[in-house]
Amino acid sequence: MTDIGIMQGRLLPPFEGRFQAFPATGWQTEFHNAKAAGLDCIEWIYERPHEADNPLGSDAGLAQLQAVIEETGVGVRSICADYYMEELLVDPLGNIRQTVADHLKGLILQAGKLSVIYIVLPFVDASSLTTEAQRSGLVRTLDELAKQAQGAGLELHLETDLEPAIFRKLLDDINSPAVRANFDIGNSAALGYDPVIELRALAPYLGSVHVKDRLLGGSTVPLGTGNADFPTCFKMIRDTGFDRHFILQAARGKNGDEIELAARNRAFVESYWAG
Repeated sequence: MTDIGIMQGRLLPPFEGRFQAFPATGWQTEFHNAKAAGLDCIEWIYERPHEADNPLGSDAGLAQLQAVIEETGVGVRSICADYYMEELLVDPLGNIRQTVADHLKGLILQAGKLSVIYIVLPFVDASSLTTEAQRSGLVRTLDELAKQAQGAGLELHLETDLEPAIFRKLLDDINSPAVRANFDIGNSAALGYDPVIELRALAPYLGSVHVKDRLLGGSTVPLGTGNADFPTCFKMIRDTGFDRHFILQAARGKNGDEIELAARNRAFVESYWAG
């Protein structure tokens, strides 16, 4: 049985009405809720809103975070760095934005002080790598950042909406053991990608998995009600030798039953992973 965690904020009321956000007030409560749902870890969100309130920004904050981890036994093994969806690492012409790269270096330094395995860098929606220039710029940007991450004992995981062959070429061009792929089951389904083709392409680089369900070309829906081919996805993921935790990023509940829903979603993943 593999460990299962959840994206931060999913076990609390939507913070500021946003679907996914760092809950600047009351983030400690979520660790207790995750424990009640039988979850092993929380994928921490680092974003631009309320950056000053995020415990990852200071050693005092890290001490607070570590105390809650030790109290509940619910870990933080990964970070979703949504910050870089607003503050792009490369501009539309592919130029490196050095101040943003330096900011990521600081986040890597702080993450290295926790039991974090990887940082997810989302390149979707506003940060999508739509041009060859942007992809080439990212290769140059990650040359130094990957070395720093490796030195800190971390990996950088790229979450993209690229077609499988283009994503694979990007990873080949980066050519670093510290840079791997994040596979989002729901996003792949929404884009209409064949999971067999996609996971075969990404297999050598697969580092992390987000579990959600989406409609083709549409929104996130409860697990098992959208277009995600979970039997194929979990079989293909298993065949790669994947041995890390899964992160639930499923649709939220509608009646404030987030803990119960998370427990059901955990069982959903466990049943498919068991084959």
